[in-house]
Amino acid sequence: MPARPNSLTWIFDVFEREETYLAKPMFGCLAAYLDGLLCLVAADRDEPWSGLLVCTSQDRHEALIEELPALQPHPVLGKWLYVPETDPGFEDTAESVALLVLARDERIGVEPKPRRKGGRISLPKG
Repeated sequence: MPARPNSLTWIFDVFEREETYLAKPMFGCLAAYLDGLLCLVAADRDEPWSGLLVCTSQDRHEALIEELPALQPHPVLGKWLYVPETDPGFEDTAESVALLVLARDERIGVEPKPRRKGGRISLPKG
């Protein structure tokens, strides 16, 4: 059965001309990689997996939230920031974050963990 389309892929359109851009499925969502770093995850499922996850480290949260106040730590993956799709400024925030990624803002992007052979990871319930 083919994967259902992700309604938030438009967020990644700005990366299409980037040679190192790669989009891959992750947890039933869509992840964007740039220069080998995991940068964003577009989640179009049920809360709290409905919005944009910004892959970063906790020591960078304060600066990113100061610049983009709609971002908050994700309720399950607290190491990353998140803006829910229900936020009134979701589109503007998602676009701003994508432009930061495109500009190679050092606050966004993490080294992806190597995949375990044979093991699929399921999206946590909740």
